[in-house]
Order: sequence, then C-alpha cells, then structure tokens
Amino acid sequence: MLVSLGCVSAVAAGILALHVLQRLWFPYFWGDVGFMLRVLSYGSKLQVFKWTSRVRSVLDRFVQQAQLQPDKPFVIYDGTVHTYRDIDRRSNRLANVFLRDVGLRKGDCVALLMNNEPDFVSVWFGLTKVGCSVAFLNTNIKSRSLLHCVESCGARTLIVGSDLMECLDGILSPLLEDNIQVWTMKTWCEHTQVNSLLDKVDTASDGPVPAELRRTTSLKSATLYIFTSGTTGLPKAAVITHMQSLKAAAGFWAFGASKDEVIYISLPLYHSAASLIGIGGTIELGATCVLKKKFSASQFWNDCRKHEVTIFQYIGELCRYLCNQPKTDLDKVHAVRMAVGNGLRPDVWREFQSRFGNVKMCEVYGSTEGNLCIMNHVGKIGAVGRSNFLYKLVFKYDLVKYDMVKDEPVKDQYGFCQRVKTGETGLLLSKVSSITPFFGYAGSKQLTEKKVLRNVFVKGDAYVNTGDLMAEDHQGFISFRDRVGDTFRWKGENVATTEVSETLGLMDFIQEVNVYGVEVPGNEGRAGMAALILRPDQTFEGRKLFELVERDLPPYARPLFVRLQEVMEMTSTLKQQKFQLVQSGFNPSTISDLLYVLDGQQRSYVPLTDPIYRSIIDGQRKL
Repeated sequence: MLVSLGCVSAVAAGILALHVLQRLWFPYFWGDVGFMLRVLSYGSKLQVFKWTSRVRSVLDRFVQQAQLQPDKPFVIYDGTVHTYRDIDRRSNRLANVFLRDVGLRKGDCVALLMNNEPDFVSVWFGLTKVGCSVAFLNTNIKSRSLLHCVESCGARTLIVGSDLMECLDGILSPLLEDNIQVWTMKTWCEHTQVNSLLDKVDTASDGPVPAELRRTTSLKSATLYIFTSGTTGLPKAAVITHMQSLKAAAGFWAFGASKDEVIYISLPLYHSAASLIGIGGTIELGATCVLKKKFSASQFWNDCRKHEVTIFQYIGELCRYLCNQPKTDLDKVHAVRMAVGNGLRPDVWREFQSRFGNVKMCEVYGSTEGNLCIMNHVGKIGAVGRSNFLYKLVFKYDLVKYDMVKDEPVKDQYGFCQRVKTGETGLLLSKVSSITPFFGYAGSKQLTEKKVLRNVFVKGDAYVNTGDLMAEDHQGFISFRDRVGDTFRWKGENVATTEVSETLGLMDFIQEVNVYGVEVPGNEGRAGMAALILRPDQTFEGRKLFELVERDLPPYARPLFVRLQEVMEMTSTLKQQKFQLVQSGFNPSTISDLLYVLDGQQRSYVPLTDPIYRSIIDGQRKL
C-alpha cells in the first residue's frame, strides 16, 4: 500500500515537474499546438476541395448560412439590420439584373467602385452568383490611376456607387471609347451614357439564379482582384483566388471566435482586410458585423456599446486615433474582447490595453498578393506574428541579409542569399510551393515575375520578396522593422513612390524627383517626402504643386514635405539614393537644403521653419 502511494506520489511529482519545466522553457507550447491544429484542420478541408474538385466557396458558405439562419442579423449599417436572408435576396435581385439587363456572363470581370454600405456586399455577391470575378477599386484613386485600374484587370463593366459619380470626371469618355459600360447604383442618372441599376433591381425577381453559374472546380481560379501599390508604379491588380479568400475567411475562427460574435468593420471594403477577413470571416462563423461607411474615433466606443461589439478590425492608425480621444469614465465599459489587424506600434498597443482594458490584440501579417500569412495568436506586444517548428514544417520562409545602401539582398561568393542569425533583421522571403503558391498580378507576367526571387539558396528555387524587413527572436516571435524599396505606408495605405514621382514630374519647373518616406514621431508609418531638382532658370511654385497633388493623388500619397536639391545622389547601380535621405528626415536645423511643408489652409507648399517643425514634432500640427 505504501509502495503504491509512493509510486502515485512520484508520478504526480514528475507530472508537476514537467508542467513547471514546460511553463518555464516552452510557455507557448499548448497554445501553439491548439492554434496549429485549427490551422491544419482547416487546411485539410481545402485539400479535400482540391482532391475532389468540389470547392465550397465563401459565397457558398454565405448561401448555406442564409438557409440555416435566415433571420439572423448579418450586416448592421446606419441603424438598419440586414439579415442573412435580406442580403441573399438582394444579391439575387442584382444577379438577375446582371444577367437580364447588363448582359453579364460567367467568366466576365466587373470593376466595383463603391464606399462601405450593404449594397457593396450585395453587388459583390450578385456578381459572384452569375460567375463574374470582381475587381474592388480604391475609392481614393483618381483620374489616370482609376482608368488604369479598370483597364488592367480586363473589366468590361464598371459599377459605381451613387455617391462616387464625381470619380468619373475626366475618365468617362475614355472608358466609353474602350467599350466599357458604366452602371451606377441609382434609379436614374444625369449622365445619359451611364446606366442606372436600382430602378431595374426594384422590379427584378429575388429568386436565385442557377447555382451552376457560380460553381468552380478549382481553388486556383480567380474570384477577386484587389489593387495594391506593390513596389513600383501604378496600382496592380492582385489576383485573389478561392484558396486565398477561404484562408482569409478562417482568420477569426483561427483566433478562437464563434458564431456569437458581433464584429465591427470600419476599414474600407476594397481592402482585403475588411472584405476577405472581415466580411468573409463573419460569414464563416455565421456571426454579425456592424459596418461603418468610414471610421470615426468619436463614435467608435458608443457604437461598440450600442451593438455589444465583441471583435473589431484595425490598422495601427485606428488604435492611435482612439487613444488620442479625450478620456472618459466609460473607457472600459464595453464587451470588446478581441481586435484583429496589423501595424500596431508597441507603445500604442500598451496604451490601448491600459486605457480600454484587456482586449486581446491579434496581429496578422500578410500582403494582399502574398503567399504567406503570419498570425500573433498569443497577443505578445510588438510582434506581428509567431512561428514555431510546427508552422515551419508547413510554411517555408526565411529572413536574409539585406544591404540598405545598395537596396538589394546580400549574396555570398556563389551568388546565393545569406540567412540572418536569430534576432537579426533581414528581408522576409516566402517560398513558392504547392502549399503556398503565388498567383501574382493580373494582366502582366512581368509584374508577377518582378515580385519573385529565383535561385535564392539553391538553383531552381523561388521565393516571393515581401519587401519587408523583419526580425525573429529566440522564442519565435516575428517583429516588423522597416519597408524596403520603393514603397512605404502612410495612413494605413501603401504609397508607391514611382507613381508619386511620375505625377510630380508633370510640373514644368521640376527636372527630377525622388520620393521616399520619413518617420514622424507619434505617427504610424512614414510621411511622404519629395526631393526635387528644379529645371534651369525655374523657381519652386508651391501653389501649383499643391493644386497638382490635390487633383491627381489620393490624400495619403501626397508628399507632406519637399526638399530642394542641387544634385540627386545615385547608387552604384544607378538607382536613386533614398537611404541617406530617409535617415536625414525633415529637420530644417540639420538640413541645409530648402525645405517646404504642405499647408492645407494656405493651399500651398510653404517654407518649413523651425517653429513649424517643432509643432509637427510636438503633435500640435496635424498631418
């Protein structure tokens, strides 16, 4: 008896010791195992779709939810509740109009230019129900860029929201000349060459169109095109396949969300975060979303309390805006338990949780067109994602040494990239494989190929160049360090420096342009700055430049600072030198060149003086 008790005691002590050691040496072990089991179980579903050639798309899941819970609120917008049945029937009406009046057929591509509203979802689903792929257009882009986007994805039809008709100014004639039909979400339109949709929707049947139209047998077939700045030039149409949309729709579920969630979506639906993760994730769960036309920091918490929101989506800027709101006694009075997004600075992260309570912040890293997704399921402050040996068995990525001055990866004597050591910063590369394919961009194999690095470690391998510098610590947490090349982020948007340079180059007094991003204390990302060389015998005209960028560039892409130079520095490979310019910033007391700052009130670029500089640094002058 005593021996038995002794054995039991020894086993118990051993188990306790192992538990203590596991908590000390492998504190995230069980969390990692649970998370990976969810990821792998969902991945197995996709493999079944692949093997059987019977794909259950995000739309199929929506139709299923509309049948299972037709009266459950799906979208709450501006105080109005739209159930799963409501959106299903509305999208059926639109689908019937698309077939009968618009003349769409399975396989067509349709461009969609709409702000956040329930009809964005209804139009999107209506188009998908008739077998069309949909290109989401950024509502901030204008003129040449907008025309380029419509043409580059191969769309022959453009649907415009009722409040965005002014976006057609200057491009309607070129669109019509290219035989692109234009429709608007109105009952009638003052433009005789623009067709109205709503009057036809009102008389259309809400019965379903044949399911065969939307059916697909391949996970690799394109269902959406979402535009990204990429690394250079005009916006590129990233191909979004059923595989990518299904993976994104599982995001909330992977973080442990359930059908009882109320999800707050204030990010623009033309972005993959709001549409694929937000709307798609709501559908996968069978949950409810509160959709906002635009984010409002002053309304946010009142909305969350009113609708009993449990999850919200964010970009780093959004959380900073919330922290900048006046404090109230109700700051911690809400039901929000989780937030999913990206770009959250550690200092804002800490301040947010300290002020608004223990909301679990779930960072997700992954570009729209990329083949890698990293998720911080632990909620560790400052990490964009977490990796472990299980993750690395399935998803192959590497961090390689990068020369910031030469703006290229460091190669060894054999011409191969070199991996960084644990804790060191390196360029994140993601291997192209059958599990993590890269679908690239629509319309140009050259654009897709420029995103891929070949012969990275061995002859014949291929990796997607993310353009992001990362570091991975000894515990497997991955942190964002910087963006390389010709793209930076500002106000939650990618800014392609080539596009901005080309726009500024239209000015008659400018000879050469070098656009880059500079850090501004207290702000996420980098603010746009342009180093200019003026033409001989020309002077800088701040007012003319302001008028140009206001007309041709979206707000986030307009350079906030201008630096006049005599000579433009180049790299050894004859590329414009950006590194030193980025490092020097925009401080007039340390830079001898003339500096200017964009002034919205004076509608001009005005001299950047020391007092103005200090007001920017102190946060008194809003950018």
